[in-house]
Amino acid sequence: MNWKRTLWILWFSNFFVVCGMSLILPFLPLYIEQLGVHNTQSLEKWTGWIFAAQFATSVIFQPLWGAIADKHGRKVMLLRAGFGMGIITALMGIVTHPWQLLILRLIGGAFSGFISMATSLQASITPNEHSGKALGTLQTGLIAGNLLGPLIGGLLAEKIGYNHIFFLTGMMITIAGLIILFFVHEDKQAIKKRIAKDSKTNWKLLKPLIPVFFASFITNMGMMTIEPLATVYAKSLYHGIHLELIAGLVISITGIGNLIGAPTLGRLGDTLGQRKILAFALLMAAIAFIPQALAGQITMLLVGRFLLGLFVGGLVPSLNVFVKKLAPKEIQGTAYGFNSSSLFLGNFFGPLIGSNVAAFWGIKSVFYVTMTLLLVNSIIIFSNRKLEIETASPALQK
Repeated sequence: MNWKRTLWILWFSNFFVVCGMSLILPFLPLYIEQLGVHNTQSLEKWTGWIFAAQFATSVIFQPLWGAIADKHGRKVMLLRAGFGMGIITALMGIVTHPWQLLILRLIGGAFSGFISMATSLQASITPNEHSGKALGTLQTGLIAGNLLGPLIGGLLAEKIGYNHIFFLTGMMITIAGLIILFFVHEDKQAIKKRIAKDSKTNWKLLKPLIPVFFASFITNMGMMTIEPLATVYAKSLYHGIHLELIAGLVISITGIGNLIGAPTLGRLGDTLGQRKILAFALLMAAIAFIPQALAGQITMLLVGRFLLGLFVGGLVPSLNVFVKKLAPKEIQGTAYGFNSSSLFLGNFFGPLIGSNVAAFWGIKSVFYVTMTLLLVNSIIIFSNRKLEIETASPALQK
């Protein structure tokens, strides 16, 4: 496979999946209310469980799908995720009770894994010296989808109704599956060679990746502590006109920073080494929380959020490069599955920690807790020189 051609095919596929999934996020509580939950406390509980359900099952199934990908190829797993999630998401538009939506979200989590498989496929065919740039560019597809999805979803929900948004999302994810079906051609001989080399997964080979999985978990957990509360915090700082627009800008400006940071830091990682870039990005992301915590008006919050996005953009690509270089090819899919589980686990625990910290000590304290998590993670990564030695490109080793 031509890695550059495949990169753009996967970019558009990832964009369709993430944009589609994020269409439904702005109105999920309103949809649950439409299903008959009107008490505020009950609505909050149902929203929390339904939102978290997909992450919970994703954590369990990601390593399994990764192991199957090592035996049967990444393409078949991309098709499973694309068509499976597309159908399940469309079915969410015909539910009549919240528990039905909860069950479908749980099942949807079992079918998830499109993004991790796309990353694994791209990593498997990209030369080591270009892996940071390629995976950083691939990451921008997710970021663009996350930027546009909530905006489009909010606009369409008023025009076509909540149910039809689920149908549209299902169609977009299915389109991503069709793109993979017709335009991605995986090397079947390479799959056969992997199977012949090792028919059983040697779990000991994953041991060097434990620091990477831990870093993925802490990074995502740290980021998700504040994300659900960012809009609430923005409203406490801004009392002028167009409040909804400003609140949306607080969320989206981080994504704008991501678009710049992901490919830029990815290229620097190829040149300077991923360990140094990852440690630097974690440090600067931690520092970016200081102006947010000290913000007395909305401008300072926006500056801090943009700087955060700029450096957070380099985190996931660098972590993915570590997985590519540390995992033997015969278990690379399994390794990406575990890394994806680590990210989902962070998504699950982050909001729980953030909401409880805010409830006990106030919302500003969440910034300091998150900053501490990222700072500790930076020190751990920077101190682990073994990561640089084991993943260094030939140019860095000279």
